[in-house]
Amino acid sequence: MPTNGWGNKGVVSTAVARFSLQAYSVIVVSTLLSSGVIAADSEFPLQAADTTSPRATLNTFLDGMQKIHRIVEGSGRLSSSASHETLRNQILRCVDDRQFAPAVRSSLTKEACVCLKETLDRIELPPESEWPDAAKVAEQNIPKWTIPHTEISIVRIKEGTREGEFLFSSDTVERATEFYSIVKDRDYVSRESTTPGFYERFVSEPGWMIPANFLPLWSRTRFGGQAIWQWVGLFITFVLALIAVVVIYLTGQRRAARYRSDVGRYCLTLVFPISAMFVPLISRYFIVEHLQIYGQLVVTVAFVLEVVFLFAMTFVVFSAGSRLADLIIATPWIQPAGLDAQLVLLACRVISMIAATILLLEGGQQLGLSVTTLFAGAGVGGLAVALAAQDSLKNILGSMMILLDKPFKVGEKVIAKGYEGVVEDIGLRSTKMRLGTGHLVSIPNEEMARSGIENIGRRPFIRQSFKIEIPADTSADKCRRVLEILRKILVDHEGMAEDRPPAVSLNNINEHAIEISIKYWYHPPDSSRFSAFNENVVLQILEAFESEKIGFASQSFNPRAVTPKQL
Repeated sequence: MPTNGWGNKGVVSTAVARFSLQAYSVIVVSTLLSSGVIAADSEFPLQAADTTSPRATLNTFLDGMQKIHRIVEGSGRLSSSASHETLRNQILRCVDDRQFAPAVRSSLTKEACVCLKETLDRIELPPESEWPDAAKVAEQNIPKWTIPHTEISIVRIKEGTREGEFLFSSDTVERATEFYSIVKDRDYVSRESTTPGFYERFVSEPGWMIPANFLPLWSRTRFGGQAIWQWVGLFITFVLALIAVVVIYLTGQRRAARYRSDVGRYCLTLVFPISAMFVPLISRYFIVEHLQIYGQLVVTVAFVLEVVFLFAMTFVVFSAGSRLADLIIATPWIQPAGLDAQLVLLACRVISMIAATILLLEGGQQLGLSVTTLFAGAGVGGLAVALAAQDSLKNILGSMMILLDKPFKVGEKVIAKGYEGVVEDIGLRSTKMRLGTGHLVSIPNEEMARSGIENIGRRPFIRQSFKIEIPADTSADKCRRVLEILRKILVDHEGMAEDRPPAVSLNNINEHAIEISIKYWYHPPDSSRFSAFNENVVLQILEAFESEKIGFASQSFNPRAVTPKQL
């Protein structure tokens, strides 16, 4: 199996970051061949790297890199060995790589180590006796040692879990490729620990999934810091990843639309966005571990793929929130058209937004953005969004007030903002009402929350009230007869409740007419049945007055219906 100078094999593991919301591919370097070169090391697999002084750190680094190079040069491939895992860890623990973003730290650190080794192989080092050892460090309290005539420094770490250890400084590690580019045209120094051609082998050998023997010589020509076969592989990987995401997305959309009414199957369609979420991770693993992309290109590619992964995971969070809401609403104790269902939907959306925000902040940290920058950006962005969408925020708050206060629900008839109709939907932004004319009216929830709402659908009865006027010269006996007729028509009438008997009374008298007031209440509040009953009452009154020769006053109000009112 072809490998690079570090012996990378196709082994990858995915670690889930805090809150189980961010996943990153962890680069696992392949293990070394158990050979006599490192037989002594295998006896102590948990032995830590000796970084107690600049001399110890430099010796550990040079010896480890030399051992790896010898084995690769001798066999061309590496087999599994716990000893190599120990050796690899000892080399990487000689450098301070905290300045690299977690998403690309392993790749950049490996490249920095190789560049640093190539640089050291091309410069003259002082005699080992001049390298500060632990005794000299303790005696002179040396916090930092710089290799003479260079900017390569080994410093004592002042804080963190590695406090007190001597490591190649973060600045040295960060500038390792720069140092190598300056000295790469110089000849190697004659020294036992020199590893000629380490960098070229490191950046040109593919991972085990790509047979190196199948790559023609012309494809190894390098431009832009990468070989031709690496550029071609990068292009193909991106095309395949794009096709995979599009196919998964379209298939998921079709399945979700088909199973929308089946909550169980609809929830299972979440597997499609989850699958799409792992496409950038798999692509990143293949590019880093098998295409062996390094330099600034790997930083850019990894950043793009991690951003795509972040947004894909955000989409998964929102999709999961939507499906969770549908699953809760489908339970027997939740009415799909009720306010409880709307409240569940709103709560799931809010939780999804909070989870997505935490996810983006955590992902930003993994990409190398500081917490201060993220919170500052979130604050400025939040303020901008709040200012630009303050009307929308008012409507969202209004919808929350409606859902919590429950002045009406879907299916009820209400009068609001001068409109009378049946509520069809309570959304996050507006409430939709179907008017008697068939028109659909949308009223912003912010206005609905602060306006008076007359809920006709919850009235316990329908009240009818009207007045009859008879001529002013009607005799008292005839007036009594009129009252008797009206009360007889309404006594124990259809829909009458015992606690609300009809009321008929002489209300007023003037020079033109005598006014009689009539009120009655109808239970239950069925509009169609009430209209039929009201029509029958009016006809009985007309027939009785005609039979008794009772006329209506000129310019008087004939029996008429007025808008029913709720008490």
